[in-house]
Amino acid sequence: MKIKSFFAKPYAAIVHKKIQKEMRTAVQDQERIFKDLLKHGSFTQFGNDHRLREVQQYDAYSQAIPVHTYDMLKPYLEHIKEGKSNVLWKGRPLYFAKTSGTTNTVKYIPISRESIHNQVNSARNVLLSYMATSRNADFANGNMIFLSDPPTLERFAGIPTGRLSGIINHHVPAYMRNNQFPSYETNCIENWEDKLARIVAETMNKDLTLISGMPTWIQMYLDWLLEHSQKHNIKHLFPSLQVLIHSGANFDVYRSRLKECVGFDIDTLETYPTSEGFFAFQDSVQADGMLLNTNSGIFYEFIPISEIHKDQPRRLRLQDVELGQKYVLIISSNAGLWGYNMGDIVQFVSLDPYRIIVKGRVKHYISLFGEQVISHDVERAMLAATNQHQLRVVDFIVAPQTQSEGAPYYEWLIAADAPLSDMETSAFEVTIDHMLRMQNKAYDNLIVEHQLQASRVRFLPGNAFQQYMKSIGKLGGQHKLPRLSNNYELAAQLSASSIIV
Repeated sequence: MKIKSFFAKPYAAIVHKKIQKEMRTAVQDQERIFKDLLKHGSFTQFGNDHRLREVQQYDAYSQAIPVHTYDMLKPYLEHIKEGKSNVLWKGRPLYFAKTSGTTNTVKYIPISRESIHNQVNSARNVLLSYMATSRNADFANGNMIFLSDPPTLERFAGIPTGRLSGIINHHVPAYMRNNQFPSYETNCIENWEDKLARIVAETMNKDLTLISGMPTWIQMYLDWLLEHSQKHNIKHLFPSLQVLIHSGANFDVYRSRLKECVGFDIDTLETYPTSEGFFAFQDSVQADGMLLNTNSGIFYEFIPISEIHKDQPRRLRLQDVELGQKYVLIISSNAGLWGYNMGDIVQFVSLDPYRIIVKGRVKHYISLFGEQVISHDVERAMLAATNQHQLRVVDFIVAPQTQSEGAPYYEWLIAADAPLSDMETSAFEVTIDHMLRMQNKAYDNLIVEHQLQASRVRFLPGNAFQQYMKSIGKLGGQHKLPRLSNNYELAAQLSASSIIV
């Protein structure tokens, strides 16, 4: 047994025992965090404006603090830019996390000296929980790659600013750096294709034990490895590969293609890190859903999705949620975010302990006639159809086609390694539409009433999404396309940049 795994195992056991204890005290921990946030927030400009010193209980808090969007916090961020302290949280932010996500709007999310521990410790706990529950620490001795944004930081209002994964790179413990890839110099390369070429060169013969990143990053990396090595699958390059950690997209859509690319079964772990906080992670490969981080400086509220557009929606605390219901995630944190609407739709799959799955984004849906089809609906339909028809999907989006003769329909633009024949495509369309109707009864009713036509599929080249992102200067990084669009504009742009098969 090598030195890292030797020392890691007892440490992993200690941390995992602490996490298990926090599973049982989640509600109490949330109440303590709530009171701590009130205590420190009362002495900020935001706290003065919202009279937090007069707030003692949650009901008063939900009345004093409206649900906030990023735009509503902008005036406070302007004060921070002017050099003021104690605006949203005590002192000044340690970092700004620069994020754009699936939108074109650049956001500057504050990270405080207190909240950075949520990000760093949660990332650490993913690995330690896996060690403790799988009893496998050997991967720590091998080479590991963390596909991330460049760690280079700029200054915004005098505060170090960068992408979240780049910021976290500065907090990687020294003992992990000697077997971590890519190298710092390579990781600083801004151009994704240039960076990827260097990463491939650095890791071609390193027999990695762990790969971490967004599924699209991982898939591109593996594709380039196979192309440059002329191997049929990754097991010939990395026979010691044991675990894959992913975030940022529904992994099930990518699972079959990645599994085929790797060539053998490996463990996979899902995580839920964002610039606003590291909210949840899969603490065991056997666990359904991700364990909510209930003792990490973040106070959670949940709004039923049916009420999110109301002037005064119900705001539920952790102890009030129910299984199977869809909620919009609202957070208050020791980074200075108050009643902040994350825009993410989550659903609890367990209440003991509290485990969630991410169902999509509030902004990303199709609702021509009020059907409210969300990304989780189309992803499950796609997964079922691809498994049945053995189609290797690279990526896809769904958009409403309203310019056709007759009733509108959903058009699925699918980038695939090998498109189906016309006959196979027809069968695929039947399957995917049937599965979507099963997922969303409102959509099913619209088909029955002939207000919508059945879904149709158009195949794009396997590299269509990569080429489109490259054409708009957003290849790599945390940029990603939404699965769903309420209009056809994005689908038209994607089609125009590709040669339709």
